[in-house]
Amino acid sequence: MSEKGYEFLIYEKKDGVARIFFNNPKKLNAMGIPMLTELRDALLDAESDDGVKVMVLSGAGDRSFSVGQDLSPAGGRGQSAESAPISRPIGTYNYLRNVCYETHRLMERMEKPIIAAVNGYCFAGGLEFALACDFMIASENAAFGILEVGLGILPGSGGIVRFSRAISSRKAKELLYTAGRITAKEAEAMGLVNKVVPQGQLESAVKEITDSICAKSLLAIRLAKMVANYSLETPDIDSALALERTACSLIQASEDSTEGARAFMEKRPPVFKGR
Repeated sequence: MSEKGYEFLIYEKKDGVARIFFNNPKKLNAMGIPMLTELRDALLDAESDDGVKVMVLSGAGDRSFSVGQDLSPAGGRGQSAESAPISRPIGTYNYLRNVCYETHRLMERMEKPIIAAVNGYCFAGGLEFALACDFMIASENAAFGILEVGLGILPGSGGIVRFSRAISSRKAKELLYTAGRITAKEAEAMGLVNKVVPQGQLESAVKEITDSICAKSLLAIRLAKMVANYSLETPDIDSALALERTACSLIQASEDSTEGARAFMEKRPPVFKGR
């Protein structure tokens, strides 16, 4: 059951983890405007909840993480197929693209880490959302691809840029130009995916990682994400290093830093409070 009664998402919070599932399995979790609106609301709710330390983004069912935007006439505004116009106006497509772009940037600027748990197809706009997460864990049945060129369009929400940064630029260009698809194992070998697990073990693998994150200092994680993302976005290494030094000074003055040192000396697990 969704925490807030969403129609197009499953949203759960438990033990410091917020789980968000794209919930349109009959359409392989394709996204329309209503789903994206709910997703932004869920992300903001999880970010503002002091009880949440980490978020996990996934897809309902076992066939698909998401195949991207719903390109059917009904997909743009959540209409029924019968009431939708024959062709979707270009303005609706541009609106969807802009909403996706803004949500991706929101995810990257959020202080809490976001993990993509990928089961099944992760194509087009679905892969763009996975790329906006901090890292990915995938099951063996996962498949990845930036497929828009095959439809005569482009991934306009950051997919080209993030894909080219996630793997080698030459391999990214090959896959972009050919609308190529790769397996989970191929994605892992390229560095796109952090870890591939047998199908049916994705939940336990993600839980192992989220448990580890939840045991750490949320303040330290927030600062680490901020510095890491800033360093990826700026060509000025000196400003990135200056931000890192500032973050180190902030954490050194925190209660968590004191607790971490005390726990180490006392040979016990630390109890962090995120301050």
